Amino acid sequence: MAITAALVKELRDSTGAGMMDAKKALTETDGDMEAAVDWLRTKGLAKAAKKSGRTAAEGLVAVAVKDGKGIAVEVNSETDFVGKNADFQKMVAGIADVALSVDDVNGLKAADMGGKTVEQTVTDAVAVIGENMSVRRMAALTGETVVTYVHNAAAPGMGKIGVLVAMTGGDEALGKQIAMHIAAVNPAALSEADMDSAVVEKEKQVQMDIARESGKPEAVIEKMIVGRMKKFVAESTLLNQSFVVNPDVTVGQAAADAGAKITGFARLEVGEGIEVEKEDFAAEVAKAAQGG
Repeated sequence: MAITAALVKELRDSTGAGMMDAKKALTETDGDMEAAVDWLRTKGLAKAAKKSGRTAAEGLVAVAVKDGKGIAVEVNSETDFVGKNADFQKMVAGIADVALSVDDVNGLKAADMGGKTVEQTVTDAVAVIGENMSVRRMAALTGETVVTYVHNAAAPGMGKIGVLVAMTGGDEALGKQIAMHIAAVNPAALSEADMDSAVVEKEKQVQMDIARESGKPEAVIEKMIVGRMKKFVAESTLLNQSFVVNPDVTVGQAAADAGAKITGFARLEVGEGIEVEKEDFAAEVAKAAQGG
């Protein structure tokens, strides 16, 4: 695979590594971005392992809650301009209302919305607004108390990031603080038991490779890994993270101190994980000159 300047820049931006190190990492891994990040970390050349959470698509995330059920729905558009369109916002709000009565995104697309399915409603809006749109994701939570939060709100109940928090005990104010924490920190899971075992195993292997680079004996490395993995789990799980409101306690402890227990959460960010193919400016001009 050709290692382009754009690819090198993307790796530099995501890891903080130097240009030559980024290029070498991509060469060693045949252009595999994720493998290149791991290669840089193994060599101690990456500042952090940043996941590919590029917001390449636009649109809105809407949240709603009713009778102990909360939902978050992502509706994508091609440009941010459409996200500010009143008709688009009205449609997204209507989709969120429908989402309260379904279980998943496929059920949502097929659900009735004013005599048409949600999917048909979106298709009709494409013809009117002139941009491609789609209902991409939906998250749903139930609990004794479900609190919603929207970051970068474009209109009531919708914005760039939507968060749901389910709790027993506590109050709305605490739930809102926890939701804001989730929006800012983006935990991978609620607790260690909820973590993806493949992600944990991959991190362990990366940490083993980093430790071996130091030349230490295997017995020493094993002890090092225990501490490093404990830190990784603490930083990745909501209940074990330092609470942004009060970093002296974990989120789990803050909830317990308030007589609450967090039973679940969901966080949707517009465009998260979507990548749009980009051309460099020179290539774009050349393509236009050729009538492409």
